[in-house]
Amino acid sequence: MAMLQDIFRVVFIGIGATVVMDLWLALLRLVGVRGLDFALVGRWVGHLCRGRLAHPAIAKAAAIPGELALGWGVHYAVGVAFAALLVAVQGGGWLNQPSVLPALLIGVATVMAPLFVMQPAMGAGFAASKTPAPLKNCARSVVNHAVFGLGLYLSALLVAAVAG
Repeated sequence: MAMLQDIFRVVFIGIGATVVMDLWLALLRLVGVRGLDFALVGRWVGHLCRGRLAHPAIAKAAAIPGELALGWGVHYAVGVAFAALLVAVQGGGWLNQPSVLPALLIGVATVMAPLFVMQPAMGAGFAASKTPAPLKNCARSVVNHAVFGLGLYLSALLVAAVAG
């Protein structure tokens, strides 16, 4: 039963952290900073499921039915997976006594996924090297993932308080 409780806690922490990141991204959009279109994530995953990993420009690839919903679903599933990674690295005790540093470190470490997997596969190059402002894009990604890490910590605090 305790293992099932831990699974639910990890799921809520991952969802909560992803919500925190999404709120951050919405705030950035309000001040004119354009972010990732999750429909393009869904398009990439849809093509990946059909056997195609890389694209010269994912925006020019054929649309996938339901790509926006798929992209958002993948976004949240990955957030839960990264929360599980944090608990796997820190151990189950972290769920009862969350600390900020491990959450921030895992959050920042998760930036490797977009920089070295998704961006190259979607046509933006390694670490956004094929974009007009690679360093700016990389820095923005690091900050976004640090916010996700902060979200891991804040969500874990909330879940620990509720689970009491």
